[in-house]
Formats: sequence, structure tokens, C-alpha cells
Amino acid sequence: MIATTHLSHLLPTRMRERLDPYLEALDVFLEVRDPRVLASLGPSGVRGLLLKRGKQGVPTEAPAHHAAHFNWSYPNDHGDMRSLYERAKTGQWVSEELPWHTSVDPLNPEVPLIPDDFLDFERLAEMGVKLDLRERREVAASVCAWMLSQFLHGEQGALFAAAQVTESVPFFDGKLYGATQVMDEGRHVEVFHRYLDTKLQKLYQINDNLFVIIDALMTDARWDMKFLGMQIMVEGLALGAFGTLYRTTREPLLRELLKRVIQDEARHVHYGVLALREHLATNLTQREHREREDWTYEVALLMRNRFMAYEVYDEYFAHRMSREAWRQFITETPGMKRFRTVMFTRLVPNLREIGLLTPRVMPHYDAAGLLQYMHGASASELTGEAMIRDLDAAA
Repeated sequence: MIATTHLSHLLPTRMRERLDPYLEALDVFLEVRDPRVLASLGPSGVRGLLLKRGKQGVPTEAPAHHAAHFNWSYPNDHGDMRSLYERAKTGQWVSEELPWHTSVDPLNPEVPLIPDDFLDFERLAEMGVKLDLRERREVAASVCAWMLSQFLHGEQGALFAAAQVTESVPFFDGKLYGATQVMDEGRHVEVFHRYLDTKLQKLYQINDNLFVIIDALMTDARWDMKFLGMQIMVEGLALGAFGTLYRTTREPLLRELLKRVIQDEARHVHYGVLALREHLATNLTQREHREREDWTYEVALLMRNRFMAYEVYDEYFAHRMSREAWRQFITETPGMKRFRTVMFTRLVPNLREIGLLTPRVMPHYDAAGLLQYMHGASASELTGEAMIRDLDAAA
């Protein structure tokens, strides 16, 4: 938090803790420079960050405003998308193929969900919160359950976005591929929920920042913004996050689940690159292109701040340390640093590939520490199988 930090420190501790979520939300709004981006994200920000609509325990209704795009001539209008469609058909898998018989004990140190050095418990002790060995294992298992819960919520958002995009995308070959992604996302929702429900027996509510992004994408009428937000931003970052957890976990069922999902997600991000690369270069006005450049940057920051795990803080640490101290701890802890690095390694090259990493916005990415990832391989240069080989080699 930058803009409201000085103000909050003038308040009594109890009042500061109560106001902190709202002051943090205010910071998000204050950091948005482009009024068009604020108009796009603002209503969703109010619903997610201020009204906490994702945490009210009831289904969320998001009005959809997109137009369905029919083509009664059924053209073969995008060869690369047709090839991706063929790959997707042969890449389908059945959830029952996973080794669900595997016994999972979240507290078993011999088969850790996440490695011991993922969270810096010594740093936590220096901050006045000392945990015994069992408590450390419980918190580590809960952080893993929190991450998987956010994956699950993101997959539900991706399921709905994929259905909307299949309706609205102008490429007929894209519609055929989109149908396979809807199936993929439904399967991902199924397996993540089953793992959380039957193996970890724990499900966290959706993170407010993630809710804002999903809500904004559901209600935006522009097909390319749905593509940009879900296929490039959410799916791209998720691909990096899945890869990090796949590489670090030693739990065999979770590794196999993530291996299957990663191969699907690599196709999804590739689809986004194929759909947007030419469209953004040829079909937009300069003003529209600049809006998408700014929107993407703002959402990148929002996604970076998504991994504060306040839901875990509320469960274990709300009466033991301040939210500000937790932010400092979770931001600097080794596992989350690795998450952010790999996440943006997957995202930023795709922004370069589709033409949104322009000289005008590059200084902003540089100031945020994200420009260092721009020279990596984009989704069009990677397959899921190649990613798995690289992750296995690095493990």
C-alpha cells in the first residue's frame, strides 16, 4: 500500500485493522491512471473489494452483454486454430483416469504438499508469531489448499468465459476450438473440487482481487477483452502457477492432476495468442489499442497482488499480527516469490507476442519489476508436453 499508508498509521490499531481492506481497495483505484480502465474495472472493484460479493455465501449473478456471432457458411477461416482444435480433440482425458485411490495426508512430512522452505517460518517468528512443528505443517497445508481453491475459482471463471467467447469470437475455427476449451474447463473444475473436497477437505472462498477480474470479464461486451483477460491474463498466470506447484509438490495425485491440466492450459493460452495477435494489430483504433495496453497493465498489477492469501491470514493470524505485517511476510516469503516469478515468466512474453508490450507502457512494467520477463518464450512457441519436460528437468 502506498497512497494510504501514512493515513492509516495515524489511526488506532483496532480501527486501522478494520479499515485496512478498504484502504487497500482505495489504493487499487488510485493506482489506475486511465479513466477508461477505471470505468471498466471500477464497478467490479466495488462489488469485489468493497461489497465482498464473492464472500457472501450465495451465487453471484453477473449480467452478460456480449453479442453472439453466427456464421451460416461454416468457413475454414483460421488454419492455426483448426490445427489447435485437432490437437485438443486428441488431448481430451477423463477425470477418472487420475489415481484417486491415492491416500493423501496433508500433514505427512514425507509427502509434503509444498516444500518446507515455501514459507519462511523463521521470519514469521522474528515478527512475533512462533509456531510449533505441527502448526507449521497445518499452515503450509492450508496455504496449498488456498492456492488450489483459487485455481478452482479461476477455472469456474474460465469455464463461463470460454462459453461466452465461443459464442462471440468471429473465427469459425475458433468456435470449434472454443467448444473443446469449455469441456476442458468443466473437467478442471471437477478435478480441483474433487481433490479439495475428498483429499484436503478444505475449500477457501474466492480471493477478492480474483473476483474483480472474473466479474469484469463476465460483464464486458467486447469479445477481445474477454480473450485478453481470460486467455492471456488469467490463464497465462495460472499456467505459471500450476507449473510452480507441479515442480515443488511431492504429492503424487496432485502432480498427476496438475500435469494433465497444464497440457490443456498451454493450448488455451496459445488460442488467445492466435486470436488476438492479428486483431490487435489491424482492427483497433489507436485509442482502443492504448486502452487495452493500460487495461492489461492494471490487471497484471491486480493479479500480482492476488497472492496475499488474506483468507489464510483471517483463519490463523488475524489476532496475532497486523494485515500490514502479513502483507510483508507473504510478499517476501520464498514460495510466493517463486510463484510470482514463474507466473509472469508465462504472461509477459505473450503480451509482447500480441503487441501490447509497447514502448509507451514498457517503463511501467519495468518500474513494477515485470519487464525482466519479456524475452521468454510465448505460448505459440511452447507446448504443454514441452513445459512438462522442462518442469521435470528442473525439479
